[in-house]
Amino acid sequence: MKIHEYQAKEIFSKYGIPVERHTLCRTAAGVLAAYRRMGTDRVVIKAQVLTGGRGKAGGVKLVNNTEDAYQEAKNILGMSIKGLPVNQVLVSEAVDIAAEYYVSYTIDRNTRSVVLMMSASGGMDIEEVARQTPEKIIRYSINPFIGLPDYLARRFAFSLFPQMEQAGKMAAILQELYKIFMENDASLVEVNPLALTKKGTLMAIDAKIVFDDNALYRHPEIHALFDPTEEERIEADAKDKGFSYVHMDGNIGCMVNGAGLAMATMDMIKLYGGQPANFLDIGGSSNPVKVIEAMKLLLQDEKVKVVLINIFGGITMFFAPYRVALIGHRYLEQIHPVEERLDEEIQQLLHTHGAVDFYIGRNGDFDIVAGSRIKAAMENCGSDCINLILVLPYMVAHYNDFRNYYSDIIIPPSLENIHPKSAISMRNRWLVDHTDCLMAYVHSFSGGAAACYGYAAIRNKTTILL
Repeated sequence: MKIHEYQAKEIFSKYGIPVERHTLCRTAAGVLAAYRRMGTDRVVIKAQVLTGGRGKAGGVKLVNNTEDAYQEAKNILGMSIKGLPVNQVLVSEAVDIAAEYYVSYTIDRNTRSVVLMMSASGGMDIEEVARQTPEKIIRYSINPFIGLPDYLARRFAFSLFPQMEQAGKMAAILQELYKIFMENDASLVEVNPLALTKKGTLMAIDAKIVFDDNALYRHPEIHALFDPTEEERIEADAKDKGFSYVHMDGNIGCMVNGAGLAMATMDMIKLYGGQPANFLDIGGSSNPVKVIEAMKLLLQDEKVKVVLINIFGGITMFFAPYRVALIGHRYLEQIHPVEERLDEEIQQLLHTHGAVDFYIGRNGDFDIVAGSRIKAAMENCGSDCINLILVLPYMVAHYNDFRNYYSDIIIPPSLENIHPKSAISMRNRWLVDHTDCLMAYVHSFSGGAAACYGYAAIRNKTTILL
């Protein structure tokens, strides 16, 4: 998880790492007011977006008067950087810089340890420095059992600062950055540049922290800082629905079951000159509901012109529909809350099981309301996902008329010789015995619905109480 520069600087400040005075603003008027409050001649206005290259894109400006501050703020707040809209800026006090340095902690997969990277070529694209002049980058692997004690911090600091005073300050900063990295389960802590001012102080005038997503459950205060982009919102929504989704820049949407097959599918598209719009693994347990949700997800991307579906049948198992019986009191005092709860539970059942057969009677308000909500769900998902089955206790005059509304009609053979007065309660027991789950609306301990719910409990059936 990435966080903004201003958020990273707040964390830096908590650990005692020097940062310049700054204020977060969301309007040009706010920038103007911040400039006046700082009481300094020069400030830097910096776009706050979760991407690099802000300076090259025109998202970082040095200003020295109110007119320029207002105009540059308007310009920056109206731009997009790498497709990300700028909604906020950081107004920072300009620093008189004597030299710039690069410092970061990250994970080295080769050594399976934290690695400290430093360079006297700060303020530049570190990837470009590594490519053109790799000798300018100093690397130290940190032993996790030792960490960064004083003697190592001073040793590393002297690599950049031969003077005792600056080396001591640098050693303290290195130790605090390491604490930030370890205590917060970060995957990257970066300062670029770490500025040596003309007064001889060291100051982090930029800050970047990336956290390990898998460890965020241990840090709710950090997770609260999450400011998702539109793409990240879509990816998070996909994850909630059981998909693995990554947005790309192409125009061919991919829907595949299995991560390896998804990668192979994208390779095939590239081989023949196409551009995949996404990585989308809907999983091996594909079902009609997941396919529909995946298609909706793909079509949110305006760049998608065609969708390639590659569902490998060998890993897609057939699942019999989940069977749910519905039972409730004959009269409803409030219909709308019941409808809302029914909609929630129907969607959850479809999300969990993919295909559901609903078994229902026709003896009161609840049955009618429940039937209408199931029919509404059928319009969205289709009959491949949902069946609405009417279970009658005995033959009725309008039997044939019901066929246009229900997917099927059942009169259990065991009820053929039962007196009509007893048939309904026996039908309710049949519903419990022949389904996987009972969804019940029960607001009193009397009546047939309450008796049926109690019978389901005795039979240790899964129940959903509305």
